[in-house]
Amino acid sequence: MTDVLQELVALLSLEKIEENLYRGQSQDLGWGTVYGGQVLGQALSAAVKTVPEDRFVHSLHAYFLHPGDVSRPIVYDVDRIRDGGSFTTRRVVAIQNGRAIFNMSASFQVDEAGFDHQDGGPTAPEPDGLLTEQERLRALGDRLPEPLRTRATGERPFEIRRVDPPEDPVAPRKRPPRSMHWLRTAAELPDSPALHRFLLAYASDFSFLTTSLQPHGVTWLTPGMQVASIDHAMWFHRPFRVDQWLLHSIHSSSASGARGFVRGQIFDQEGNLVASTAQEGLIRMRTTPPG
Repeated sequence: MTDVLQELVALLSLEKIEENLYRGQSQDLGWGTVYGGQVLGQALSAAVKTVPEDRFVHSLHAYFLHPGDVSRPIVYDVDRIRDGGSFTTRRVVAIQNGRAIFNMSASFQVDEAGFDHQDGGPTAPEPDGLLTEQERLRALGDRLPEPLRTRATGERPFEIRRVDPPEDPVAPRKRPPRSMHWLRTAAELPDSPALHRFLLAYASDFSFLTTSLQPHGVTWLTPGMQVASIDHAMWFHRPFRVDQWLLHSIHSSSASGARGFVRGQIFDQEGNLVASTAQEGLIRMRTTPPG
């Protein structure tokens, strides 16, 4: 396992400080605030610690209430709402500086056999022939603002390869509100289904809400552009490994009222639908964009 991946696994593991209370450190990715996927992954990790091992998360619904401070740890308070015969429900509140910055409800279920059908997967080129995210960002050179330059192009815990990247992410042209990218961890992981699930929750926020910006010819790098997650939902359908290639296919069906809405489907390389995602977020232009 690479050093940065080990650091991420440790970041999501959390420290128990009291019954139903856990503490996680914060990660600075160069954006000035805590990355939303970190809080998602840590909150799910906290919930998992209070659930029997034979039950796996099948859905989560979360709200981002305040930006997280990257210089301070986050405390996760788990409420054991329900323990039923087949389902377990947990509510998690993330607290920083004495106030709630995030809350999440998650539902867990014992493994059961049942009816099975799914949508077909999209047509996409295999990941091996695509550029990595680091290779794409390195090509921007000095056009990528500091302190993002070093962090964005350095070693990462996840390998991400976009199927349809913008020709110029700093000065993009208008494009349809659809995107796809392959993702997997940078090294092999232990056989822990819970670990794979909260790592996928962490990665599910990559290049997600920004898909809603594509029809408008702007990106999160556009001067004056404010982009922030408001809520996030995720459903886990079938077993998967996040250290093997997964394809996240994203579509934004609406943008209005300074909010963008996106939905996604995550498939493995065999075309199995392993998870679905949805998010609404703030996409606010504070100043008139160039041109």
